[in-house]
Amino acid sequence: MCVYCGSNSNVPESYLRLAADVGTELAARGWGLVWGGAKVSMMGEVARAARAGGASTYGVIPRGLVELEVADPDAGELRVVETMRERKALMDDAADAFLALPGGLGTCEELFEVWTSGYLRMHDKPVVLLDPDDHWAGMVTWIEGLRDRGFVPQAALDALAVVSTVDEALDACAPTG
Repeated sequence: MCVYCGSNSNVPESYLRLAADVGTELAARGWGLVWGGAKVSMMGEVARAARAGGASTYGVIPRGLVELEVADPDAGELRVVETMRERKALMDDAADAFLALPGGLGTCEELFEVWTSGYLRMHDKPVVLLDPDDHWAGMVTWIEGLRDRGFVPQAALDALAVVSTVDEALDACAPTG
């Protein structure tokens, strides 16, 4: 499962716990983690917790971020690429589902790309937004406004599962076959 989440060190402790809970629970389900390869903030928490639970971890990080010393040296596999586009392509290919936790610009960008490509039938993998405390409420309201104005079809909103608990998020990511 690919997890997108914040990498900024100034996030509230509750988000670090959320990321760790996701890592713990995906490991308990016997799933592997695909993530951005960083050891910092929420990204680091989800990976550490997944590994602690026995999950495999596959990180993809651009060389420029390795040089800033945020690469996770304990990753089961860590791919170093040149660009963010390469990063996302490898992460997309390696994942069977996508889960976005609270995050900032990078998380938004990753979520929008995978959500859009799913809606356009470029993949048939679940795309899930975990929003336990209305972090994403403004974005969802904005997208609903775009729908109301005719810019976004309801089917696009239906292509994103918005949930509030870790269990709901992982259930929505689970294989259906």
